[in-house]
Amino acid sequence: MRALEGITVVTLEHAVAAPLCTRHMADHGARVIKVERPGTGDFARGYDTRVRGMSSHFVWTNRSKESVTLNLKSDGGQEVLRRLLGQADVLVQNLAPGAAQRMGLGYADLQEAHPRLIVCNISGYGPDGSDAARKAYDLLIQAEAGFLSVTGEGERMAKAGISVADIAAGMYAYSSILAALIARGRTGVGAQIDISMLEALAEWMGYPMYYAFDGAAPPARAGAAHATIFPYGPFATGDGGQVMLGLQNEREWRRFCSDVLSRPELTEDPRFATNAARAGHQDALRDIIETGFAEMTAGDVVRMLEAAGIATARINDMAGLWAHPQLEARARWTEVGSPAGRVPALLPPGLTEARMDPIPALGADTETVLQELGYNAAEIATLRDRDAI
Repeated sequence: MRALEGITVVTLEHAVAAPLCTRHMADHGARVIKVERPGTGDFARGYDTRVRGMSSHFVWTNRSKESVTLNLKSDGGQEVLRRLLGQADVLVQNLAPGAAQRMGLGYADLQEAHPRLIVCNISGYGPDGSDAARKAYDLLIQAEAGFLSVTGEGERMAKAGISVADIAAGMYAYSSILAALIARGRTGVGAQIDISMLEALAEWMGYPMYYAFDGAAPPARAGAAHATIFPYGPFATGDGGQVMLGLQNEREWRRFCSDVLSRPELTEDPRFATNAARAGHQDALRDIIETGFAEMTAGDVVRMLEAAGIATARINDMAGLWAHPQLEARARWTEVGSPAGRVPALLPPGLTEARMDPIPALGADTETVLQELGYNAAEIATLRDRDAI
């Protein structure tokens, strides 16, 4: 039995944050009923067509769900949703600010009729405060949370290559719902959870915030290198390649100097005596390291680093990640169904027996779910005629 079997999640979701949260719940066995707008659905379905005509974001975050199309501006669509909530354990929504409340889907509106229901709201800035009504997208939150101030190189900022604000919010929503389910098991009472993208990414910014504590200078943008630990990042080698390496302590620094650079005297140089000193003189130290590496290929350097017990890593692109030998060795790949046929999928971290059911076509499960709710064929036809589904 999977951990969340028997739990039903109804979700009014789009884009990344809420779909990622609920997909993780589905991975653990929850039944996730995704309510989508008739005709268009989750707008992430249209982001691109890179996976056999399907959107890459949608394929990633929506397997193992049931898609039900409802027009929530219609009386019929609202009635279906109310029946769904009567059977649900969790409601997740990341609609536009205030939209759920206007439809009477706030926790206070639902609590009396559904005292065990857990309501999780995901928004850009939270339900109150001066920014509550502002629209929010991932890149905008990266800017608001100071993330862009520490990414990039020199004076040039750079966004993360993935949707870090959405992912942070989705994962905090997921863990908060799990905690609320445990609490409900003790009290029998549901809960309201409010997750904001800003608060989620601000939590992830804890290290640079504390580094800049009490007006201190913040970490400088350092490209692919670490801003405050050195040497830690990519270094050029004599064959035109690059090697990624990282030193975390003084023992590793001594071994690096003696076993890799053959320069044990560097450990006595006051410029490099501590990590803070090395970070303060990193241009000089980089020249020394890359001069040493200039006589070696990237493969030679990697072998010496590994022999010395110094951490190193491949600098993979997406093709390299698809073909990563460790993922293959750990049997982390499987396949899931989709409207375009079977596609490869990674098993979620920590799970070997995850639920890995198909990615749903828009509205694929509408009639089945309506029948479960007690609607007969004539009633379903009427709902369709009235554009309620």
